Amino acid sequence: MIVKGLTIRGQASPPGRRGEPVSPNLGRMTDRPADLDYLSFVDYAIGKTQAELPATDPVAMRLGLTLHRLAGALVYDWESTVHRPRGWSWGGFRVLFVLWLAGPLESRHAARLAGMSRAAVSALVKTLERDGLVTRTPVPHDRRAVRLALTEAGHTAVTDAYQEHNTREQAWAAALTPAEQNTLIGLLEKLTTSPAAAAAQRLA
Repeated sequence: MIVKGLTIRGQASPPGRRGEPVSPNLGRMTDRPADLDYLSFVDYAIGKTQAELPATDPVAMRLGLTLHRLAGALVYDWESTVHRPRGWSWGGFRVLFVLWLAGPLESRHAARLAGMSRAAVSALVKTLERDGLVTRTPVPHDRRAVRLALTEAGHTAVTDAYQEHNTREQAWAAALTPAEQNTLIGLLEKLTTSPAAAAAQRLA
């Protein structure tokens, strides 16, 4: 059975929209979805969605699902192998990372650079401050604002952690050749500067 350019139960499929090649796994179906893993569920989801909503763009769906699920797998790996064992969450590391590289910042600026809400940063900083990794000081021109900075212990902790974190980044990157890595970076940067990304930033 062929549905909108998808391979269903192993049958051949035509190219994707506008001439894009379609992955040989695109839309793979199964009678036992419980046997799928986190990443292979993408194939099943595309086929199932196309069967019920034929107008769905399978290539855009695959791109969105794959990026989202890969990002989730990366974060889970980094958090579980590097950051949780050190006593902080992925969010906590993001705050430490920004303060390490950007230096002392008002909380609102740290939140923007970390891609988090002010409320989330405020909650995380309470724990980081309790653990002696971050300090909070009032901002003279704004009584509601606070300035965040790493302590010496915080600087040591985040630099030690990032060395291990980068080892995990290298392990993931090793699946691609150097040329493929540069190509992927270029494509991802193109997405992050797209009109859709700009619109999302305005809403954030």
